Amino acid sequence: MAPSEPPILVTCGLPYANGPCHIGHLRTYVPADIYVRGQKKMGYHPLFICGSDSHGTPIVVNAEERGTTPEELVSLYHDHFDDVFSRMGVEFDYFGNTDDPSNHRRTRSIVEALMDEGHVYEKDIQLAYCPSCDRSLPDRYVEGTCPYCSSPARGDECDQGCGRHLEPGEISDPVCKVCGSKAGYRTQKHYFFRLSAFSDFLIDYLQNLGGTANARNYALEWVKQELKDWCITRNLDWGVKFPGNEDLVVYVWVDAPIGYISFTEEWALRAEGDWERYWRKPSRIVHFIGGDIVYHHCIFWPAMLKGAGYTLPTAVVASGMLKIDNKTFSKSRGYVLWVIDDYLERGLHPDLLRYYLASYTSHTKELNFSWKIFAEKVNGELVGALGNFVNRAVTFTAKNFEGTVPVGNLDPEVTAKIEAAVVEVKAALAECEFKKLADGAMALADYGNVYFQANEPWKLAKVDRVRCAAVLKNCLQIGKALSILFQPVMPDKMESAWRQLGLSGAAAEALFDDALVPVEEGRRLGVPEHIFDKMDDSMVSDLEEIFKNRVAGLEGKKVEGGEEKMTPIKFEDFKRLDIRIASVKEAETIKGSEKLLRLIVDIGSEERQIVAGIAKSYRPEDLVGRNIVVLTNLEPARLFGVESRGMLLAGELDGSAVLLAPERETPPGTKIR
Repeated sequence: MAPSEPPILVTCGLPYANGPCHIGHLRTYVPADIYVRGQKKMGYHPLFICGSDSHGTPIVVNAEERGTTPEELVSLYHDHFDDVFSRMGVEFDYFGNTDDPSNHRRTRSIVEALMDEGHVYEKDIQLAYCPSCDRSLPDRYVEGTCPYCSSPARGDECDQGCGRHLEPGEISDPVCKVCGSKAGYRTQKHYFFRLSAFSDFLIDYLQNLGGTANARNYALEWVKQELKDWCITRNLDWGVKFPGNEDLVVYVWVDAPIGYISFTEEWALRAEGDWERYWRKPSRIVHFIGGDIVYHHCIFWPAMLKGAGYTLPTAVVASGMLKIDNKTFSKSRGYVLWVIDDYLERGLHPDLLRYYLASYTSHTKELNFSWKIFAEKVNGELVGALGNFVNRAVTFTAKNFEGTVPVGNLDPEVTAKIEAAVVEVKAALAECEFKKLADGAMALADYGNVYFQANEPWKLAKVDRVRCAAVLKNCLQIGKALSILFQPVMPDKMESAWRQLGLSGAAAEALFDDALVPVEEGRRLGVPEHIFDKMDDSMVSDLEEIFKNRVAGLEGKKVEGGEEKMTPIKFEDFKRLDIRIASVKEAETIKGSEKLLRLIVDIGSEERQIVAGIAKSYRPEDLVGRNIVVLTNLEPARLFGVESRGMLLAGELDGSAVLLAPERETPPGTKIR
């Protein structure tokens, strides 16, 4: 990037530090990472910033229920997300925390600037109050009915109906979520941001906002309706203290996006950079977000920045919704893919999921995940097309030309195909259409396979080695182009391809235009190996069984604040559970799994095989002879190819399983009542 061009800052919506990472999170972070890597291949030097969203009522509620502090809960999930992003190849330049002192300072500074400019005022409001708990009920402490569409709603959002942001005191029929009692209202003084005064500015701003049309159009629709002033304070101890009234904290949707600025400051301190170059001077600021937080990023956030005198975002890229196995995404019903437990710990490579997220559908459309479709894309596109071509090109060249790049001229048709693919990938990146990017690169792999097959180098090797050399050099050139074009999507796998092709440097360092730079003749190739492994039917069946078993096991549960909560059941339902004391006869690890053990247990009337996810908490040899508690009438399931006919019962403490057991020796088969 030339010094005169404005710098580029890319951010992702901050993951809420209140629960583990799932595929819905990655729908934002993986495309953003692809975009950043792609910008680097265009010759730019974007700064990539993110961090944990650490404040707000849900975290306080969850911490109270767990018997821990908000600080400890946030630390747990901050480290969790940092680890997941690293393992998934999402490389932020800085990953911060909105509870860091720098964000407290920057938030208070911006709020003070808004107050100095007359954009903030005091107002007495009616706030939900629980007489039983003797406490105010901000946000997620209260639930009731949306006053606009009459749907069930939580304190600050109509999450099951019209999706409208709700101000404190707006919710109808309030109920305390802590004790379930009917809540009343009390008059309290709070602070409001004059959002209504920014209506004309927002309409002009949004009409020129870059990014995806779904974000721009959704926000414009809201702004053209009546904009209400925005309450920016809450009755909590956890959060950024409000300047001039430390009995209140700043609303989380004020300090969370300000984290983008404070994280840039923290990066600047470490890298000897200039944060004001991004936030006080002309720059290109691109926000990647989920479709559910458009309102906050396209209305609240630019109005705050405008009022406080900061640089405005130039683009907002909002993702479409998500389904799991054609069912609406739902953690409470089990229609979710947990990134660590369901994917990474199954031994699946991160780049396969990155490719699926990029190539399944347009970024703004609904994405459906299923193991069947996942396997079809891996086997058909990655193994069958891309991997097959690179492997054939390298293997055949190594075998027939002593492991070096042969001498030959590039075919004009091949050069034209590569050039067209580069143009298409660049255009797709500019449009944030990652499926077009992946499809454009994969079309080149398909062409490579056709070219290889049509020219029959296995025959040319016997009758025309000069022509054979030229054909294989063209194949290696296509392989180089594929490594470069796919690198933003599958960074690790493309480095493998790059090494096999014997290219200098790294695929990550190559620009898109380098795809047309001829491979160096006489250069030694790497060792040929398969880049991608085929997923066999049994593996897919096992993954589907795990998913189906979880869905069946979660019937009757719901998730709130990242925590599963059981809904009430009748005593007759409990009596249907056949829970017994069992004795462990055998125990062993299951090959390929870090979490699962295979147990043979005596339940009195027979011996059963059970698969249990306790390998990280118990050694097999320590389990033999122990009495445990087992649910025996659970529908059989196959986990990693091993049938499980029952489920042992255990609690969880600090992330480790704790087996339930009778307090004294009890015969196997004894029923729990």
